[in-house]
Formats: sequence, C-alpha cells, structure tokens
Amino acid sequence: MLAIVAAALFFIAFLIDAADISTNHVFTQTNIMLIGLTLLALHLAGVGSGWAARGRRR
Repeated sequence: MLAIVAAALFFIAFLIDAADISTNHVFTQTNIMLIGLTLLALHLAGVGSGWAARGRRR
C-alpha cells in the first residue's frame, strides 16, 4: 500500500515538473519526491505489510 502511494506521489511530482506548475514552498516537486522516497523506504522495510512474525499457530 505504501508503494502505491509513493508511486502516486512520484507521478504528481513529475506532473509538477513537466507542466511547470508553480506551487508554494511546502508542495514543491522536491518535497513531494522526498515524501515518496520515504514511503518507498518504509515499504521496503516492511512497515505496514500486515504480516506478523510472532510465531506459528497450531
């Protein structure tokens, strides 16, 4: 799920760059891309995967 959100943020950052849209200082292309990279790193680290490694159930 985090990877899908990261991909959407990368696409938004690409649209901001490609269309040359001016935004305020918070929603710049670089900030959106960094948020996407953070979400992608969390996805690769296993955060939010839904799998619990607590042990086997019998």
